Amino acid sequence: MRLSTKGRYAVTAMMELALRGGEQPLALAQIADAQNISSSYLEQLFRKLSKNGLVIGTRGPNGGYRLGREPAEISIADIITSVDENIDSTDCKGKGNCQDGERCLTHELWQELSGMLHKFLTDVTLADYLDRQTIKKIAVGDLR
Repeated sequence: MRLSTKGRYAVTAMMELALRGGEQPLALAQIADAQNISSSYLEQLFRKLSKNGLVIGTRGPNGGYRLGREPAEISIADIITSVDENIDSTDCKGKGNCQDGERCLTHELWQELSGMLHKFLTDVTLADYLDRQTIKKIAVGDLR
């Protein structure tokens, strides 16, 4: 599995939102500045995250985004798949036509790995990750 920039940025932005967001919406510009991600790129990602219920947007001068669910209810897999990322290690995208239209010798190996990756990312929530001491240290050191 190769996680693209889209998936990495979506997870990073959601972690930032979980850390700094609260009752008040957090502007995309704030997330973009804190994580050095393009605001226009974040807009694209947040449209998809919103469509999938992971964030709620508020318009207006004090607008921005809040989490759509509690951090403990949002898995990393939810975030990645919401932005159209595929958690699949096979070259054939799971279709089994890897080698001249037939299954290759290692298809099952990569398919099992994909399943394990998906399970791992499903089992880790934003809350789980944010509770890690290393993340807390980074977040506290980064708060301005």
